[in-house]
Amino acid sequence: MSTYPPQLPLAVLRFLLPRAERDELMADVVAEYSDVQAERGDAAARRWLWTQALRSAPALLSWNWWRGSSGFEPRANAYRPGGNLIKHWMTDARYAARRLRTRPAYTLLAVLTLALGIGGTAAVFGIARPLLIDPLPYANADQVAAFWRSGWWNEEEYTYLRDKFAGFRMVAAHRDHDVLHRQGDSPARLLTGITTSYELFDVLGARPMLGRTFQKGEDVPGAEATVVISYGLYQELGGAPSVLGQRITLDETPHTVIGVMPRGFWYPSPAVRLWTARPINPTGRNGSFTLVGLVAPGNDPAAMTPQVANLTKVIGERFQYGERGDKTKDAWVKPLREELVGSMRPAVVATFVAMGLILLIACVNVAALMLGQVEGRASELAVRSALGATRGRITQQLVVEALLLGILAGAAGAGMAAAGFRMLAQALPLGAWSDAAVFDWTLFVVALAIAIVAVLLVALVPTLSLWRGGLRGAISGARTGGIEGRGGRMERGLVVAEVALAMLIASGAALLVRSVSNLYEIRPGIQTEGVAVIDVLTSRTMNGNARVEAVHRIIAALEELPGVQGAASAMKLPLRGAGNSFGIGIEGRPEVEQRREFTFFRVVTPKYFDVMGMTLRSGQTFSGNEVWDVPEGGEMQVVVNEAFAKKYFPDENPVGRRITGGYGPPQRIIGVVSDVAEGRLTDELEPVRYYIQQQALWGNFVSMVVKMQRPQDAEAILDDARAAVQRVAPEFAVQNVTTMQRVLDNAVGPARQVMSLLSLLSALALVLGAVGIYGVIAHFAARRKRDWAIRVALGLPGSRVVTHIVRQGIVLAIAGVIIGALGAAALTRLLSSFLHGVSSMDPLAFAVASIALLAIGATAAFVPARKAGMTDPALVLREQ
Repeated sequence: MSTYPPQLPLAVLRFLLPRAERDELMADVVAEYSDVQAERGDAAARRWLWTQALRSAPALLSWNWWRGSSGFEPRANAYRPGGNLIKHWMTDARYAARRLRTRPAYTLLAVLTLALGIGGTAAVFGIARPLLIDPLPYANADQVAAFWRSGWWNEEEYTYLRDKFAGFRMVAAHRDHDVLHRQGDSPARLLTGITTSYELFDVLGARPMLGRTFQKGEDVPGAEATVVISYGLYQELGGAPSVLGQRITLDETPHTVIGVMPRGFWYPSPAVRLWTARPINPTGRNGSFTLVGLVAPGNDPAAMTPQVANLTKVIGERFQYGERGDKTKDAWVKPLREELVGSMRPAVVATFVAMGLILLIACVNVAALMLGQVEGRASELAVRSALGATRGRITQQLVVEALLLGILAGAAGAGMAAAGFRMLAQALPLGAWSDAAVFDWTLFVVALAIAIVAVLLVALVPTLSLWRGGLRGAISGARTGGIEGRGGRMERGLVVAEVALAMLIASGAALLVRSVSNLYEIRPGIQTEGVAVIDVLTSRTMNGNARVEAVHRIIAALEELPGVQGAASAMKLPLRGAGNSFGIGIEGRPEVEQRREFTFFRVVTPKYFDVMGMTLRSGQTFSGNEVWDVPEGGEMQVVVNEAFAKKYFPDENPVGRRITGGYGPPQRIIGVVSDVAEGRLTDELEPVRYYIQQQALWGNFVSMVVKMQRPQDAEAILDDARAAVQRVAPEFAVQNVTTMQRVLDNAVGPARQVMSLLSLLSALALVLGAVGIYGVIAHFAARRKRDWAIRVALGLPGSRVVTHIVRQGIVLAIAGVIIGALGAAALTRLLSSFLHGVSSMDPLAFAVASIALLAIGATAAFVPARKAGMTDPALVLREQ
């Protein structure tokens, strides 16, 4: 039984075949299809028809292109009047290309202007997509919640709560756990990782590419050390499935590789390269864990208030907390995406909005340019209209010209996006995400799509002008020098819109400049200029005394480098987040210990206070001769800061007093030093205790600080300092080298990076705005040059002409500033999380942005105004 031919290949042929031969050829095709079907069956006939359609399509398309571009069309093959537009589109494309080629300045300016906005918008979209749009690489991503007090939970709390998380199927605990990987005699290599309870991958719903993830019983003390590695590390280890079961040495401890995660998996950031099972100590009080949980069916991670209330009740009944560490207060859970990337969202959104505004400004600029071109072609368009061209036909030509500009701008914008993608990713405050951001070739498609949308908006302006105006009056307008020319009001409206958009960006940049200036005015209490920083990590299994001796060797090697004034080390530097605290007790004052208060503590070497520029207020600092191992019944020495002295000894000198807490032996206060900003610049000054390194061992991470004789040498010493560490202590891995000035910059926060980016975009917006104002005022002056010439000939001073034209530009700028300020009042709230000491409605920031735009508007208008005022009226009237 025969069946009808498939309709899709028939439709392709019908569309491509000439009208005159279409019916005859289609009948032949259907008849031959029936013959093939009868001879070889339905499947073979369908394959034959598809083959005919696909093989014929290139030749027919080529024929149609040649026919349209050449203008040749036999009468027998003529298209229906007003029907298929391919011939007209081809002709219009050739005409538009010829026009653009004969106007290189206009074409280049329009393409580059659009390309700037298109490229920037496409690049920001490429960065924003994985953060804000793409799904997280976990099956359970939408059902996972993060708990409050991230990084503050301890093992004892987690062990007690493990089976008491109402509303959750399971909860995992994890913490940062960078490790050293060393092979043979090669220098130790740092691998970023986390250590976790066995539930983590089940909570996330993540499955390995090879092997398995952790199982119950692998996170208990005494269990075999196991590790799951990332795809990138898997490739570095050979990329062979035989890696499963191998033992790799991490922190001097062999770990069995049990699984490899797939390409594209990351948690909690793209920088993490391995995950180890954490032996959970039921009595451990190391308060540095983060909790994430998979909610039970029927629950929403964004609406868990009753479950959180129940949880706070449980922990409140079991644990006692001090005022600052009370986990029963400010309790919440939030969706995992919000926890992982929520802090980056304001910066990305603000940048995306700014880039979108730049694109709109570019569109307005090109629309004004195109409108000017239409004005210049007024006589041509009027003549064509008189000869029978319809508005639709002329509109089609304008659209084709805009599309050609869009294709060129899209290609140029995609190239700009590719070139600037990495720089933009580094400029945004994305942390580890900036290195993980990858330019996706789909951004070329995005850039082209943005370009098409942009040029359609551009073409809308001259099209509206064309349809609103009358072509019949264009000839008379051209004869009179354009005194009554079309488009004046529309051009002025475009300039107002352009200035308003520039005002949005400029006011935001001004707000951030003020905010960042306020942050830099805060004194951190340390010397940031001329101090180099080398962060190093050693194995956790390294003996404490051996670690201290290695640190002393490194300090000695650093002090031997040319231009070094002194070197020291600390377990944690100021401006890098508070953290690291324990309880406090004061001899003779039991109420202090009963309040369960705690203070921050730092473990340092003797020269630390001098290198960091801290001032001794009373007593003394460490001499370096302190005993290494405090004997039983002995006491440790401790230096405290002014905030500690004011809080616990407000009416006496604390030097000589004994305190307890944290370390076993009593601690004798030997000195008081000035306060420094331990966490964020805006944090209140907190009590801090400082211990000498040989008496208070701490962790496997240490930061070396090197003070230079000449401040400008801090940057230059970094490579030599890295080499010195690797030479004298190969068992240490250099994690990072930087300067204290960069540490201060990072402490200022994302506002600094967003400010730099918005300032650059603001400058670009001001330049585009100036170009727009110049173009419109120049066009305004040119349209009325006969009018100016007559007035000057009758005695009007040229300065009055200049003043009148400049006034036009200033009026447009003022209108744009007012409209932009109203919009900025709402839009600058996007920046509220970056502001310090200034509100989103700060009048000074708005005034600075307004004055800048008005000055640029006046300057841009003065150039064509001066030219018009100096024109010889005799020459103008002779031309007319």
